[in-house]
Amino acid sequence: MKKILAASLLYLVIIITPLSRVQGQCAMCKAVAVSNIESKSNAVGKGINKGVLYLLPVPYLLLLTGVIVWWRNSRKKITNQSKQPSSL
Repeated sequence: MKKILAASLLYLVIIITPLSRVQGQCAMCKAVAVSNIESKSNAVGKGINKGVLYLLPVPYLLLLTGVIVWWRNSRKKITNQSKQPSSL
């Protein structure tokens, strides 16, 4: 129970801490994109789009890695339990 509580608290701290910086970055990117559109230049907008596409798969890859690790560990536990002789 203590492990779950500690993990939940750590998760909340990690999620809540960078919120102010993340919102500031989004406003800065939006300002750059808007000023870029007003000046009729397309170079910065394309760079922002490439950056978004570059960063998009990172959370999914992390989630996939976690699922694979969990699946392998649970499969190992099942095979280890089936190999152990039952005590009658």
